[in-house]
Amino acid sequence: MSTLMFPRLLAVPLTACLTLTATAYATTTASATRPGPAAAATTSPAALRLELPRPTGPDPVGRDVLYLVDKSRKDPWVPASGPRRLMLSMYYPARSATGDPAPYMTPEEAKSLLRRKAPGTDLPPEIISGIRTHAHTGARPKNGRHPLVVLSPGLGLPRASLTSLAEDLASHGYVVAAIDHAYESSGTAFPGIGLLTCAPLCDQPKPPKGGKATITNNRAKDVSFVLDRLTGRHPAWKRANLINSKRIGMAGHSLGGDAASATMLADKRVKAGINLDGTISATLPATGLGDRPFLLMGSESDHSPGKDHTWNNTWQALRGWKRWLTVAQAEHDSFTDLPIARSKAGLSSPGAIAAERGVELTRVYVAAFFDRHLKGKRQPLLDAPVPVNPEVAFHNP
Repeated sequence: MSTLMFPRLLAVPLTACLTLTATAYATTTASATRPGPAAAATTSPAALRLELPRPTGPDPVGRDVLYLVDKSRKDPWVPASGPRRLMLSMYYPARSATGDPAPYMTPEEAKSLLRRKAPGTDLPPEIISGIRTHAHTGARPKNGRHPLVVLSPGLGLPRASLTSLAEDLASHGYVVAAIDHAYESSGTAFPGIGLLTCAPLCDQPKPPKGGKATITNNRAKDVSFVLDRLTGRHPAWKRANLINSKRIGMAGHSLGGDAASATMLADKRVKAGINLDGTISATLPATGLGDRPFLLMGSESDHSPGKDHTWNNTWQALRGWKRWLTVAQAEHDSFTDLPIARSKAGLSSPGAIAAERGVELTRVYVAAFFDRHLKGKRQPLLDAPVPVNPEVAFHNP
């Protein structure tokens, strides 16, 4: 379960947990013969090699890392630390798979992730930081201007947790900005500063004044600042000419999904949004998000109609194109990369959707949504259930 100190803030966990245990990596004859999950967990750390699913689009993927500082705002969680800081991974369609393989995260970030999300594990952090990705640093970009999709992770999770989704979108012709918000992840390395963790926010006995909405509203400010710096007159990213500033979307997991609707309320530049299994704090006005489309996609257990009143209320308020999808047997983190590590270690939850299948369904429906609403491509996949995806149910309460 989550190690955060205020679990009642959400109807589902504030963060997904990387539940890896020390005993899971002991290769013994006894564990191999016992029934149950432990029997499958016979991979030694030295032999464990993790790799994300390959992107499904036609384009190779490039990646840059961008450090942004909003000098107009003090950090909301640690004001004494100075201005608001953000780290971005910028994914883009490339001409060829040249350049160095992009690291999943730094060893220091991986160590912090394991310490916070899997205390007591003997899994070497290098196993996590060494997860093989499919993006390349320094890759030459593909010509043209592409829609921009902003990705925001769950509270306590790093932007790396959405890497497989980011890479897949970039392979289909999108520029993707995955954001780490200072003091809101398990650990993010900032240039010249070091590792910042979510301890000042996550380890408090009570949520901040204003509750979860305070966090999501600050993320909305973060995203607006990012859009200013990516699409303004003097952009901070050297490849900003790749972005079509008229076609911007946002998706997020958990609290990041809540931030997607909060951002759309505050910033009209975001034309389409997706919430992946996040309880919603933003109360939409009677006009909803206007005619802008929004997709709710979550686990069947927590986000079927009647399970989360915030989804029911949001659904009724939405006035534009909308869909409400649930995935059978999905867990809260099934929409992220984290189950990949658990699966490879033989520690998948009994009855849970396979890690690769969760990634596959997330990718295909997110890409279909943005293809329809940012590229204008017809997507029958979004019209009704299809036999090839029996796990996905459509709701219209």
